[in-house]
Amino acid sequence: MHYGSGKYCRWEGSIPDGFEALTSYFVTDYDPTIEDSYTKQCVIDERAARLDILDTAGQEEFGAMREQYMRTGEGFLLVFSVTDRGSFEEIYKFQRQILRVKDRDEFPMILVGNKADLDHQRQVTQEEGQQLARQLKVTYMEASAKIRLNVDQAFHELVRVIRKFQEQECPPSPEPTRKEKDKKGCHCVIF
Repeated sequence: MHYGSGKYCRWEGSIPDGFEALTSYFVTDYDPTIEDSYTKQCVIDERAARLDILDTAGQEEFGAMREQYMRTGEGFLLVFSVTDRGSFEEIYKFQRQILRVKDRDEFPMILVGNKADLDHQRQVTQEEGQQLARQLKVTYMEASAKIRLNVDQAFHELVRVIRKFQEQECPPSPEPTRKEKDKKGCHCVIF
């Protein structure tokens, strides 16, 4: 089974949004010698996918590299903390930057409101998250690494959105050869 290659990264606002915890619950392989990078091989809708996640959150030295990550990415998780309005307000800017770098009006993205278990500390309502998602024309979901709410689902949904986008961009040719089937994979960047 071929998993293809992928490249993922993400950044955040000034207050942690819990993305590292979200990622660490999703992935199984972690190599701290390569910044904060994670790898996950899984089967989504009976198709193999390899997810490589590079977490540059809070590391200013990676700021200049963001646009390079954006250029190579095939999909993005836009993560904010529901307990931090500032991280929520930065999402629109990040989404616009991705579209500018990609020179597109639309691109595969999922908006994730993390720390959904901290309802008593909530600064961003679910309705506000849904409204922003409609404005950005993306799917919205809330997650919590602490109680494992929608952790796998967020990553899996991103892969589905990427696949749908790729199929619309390049409809499959009639019955690919076995060699072509083995080369298919999912390559994306997560912010």
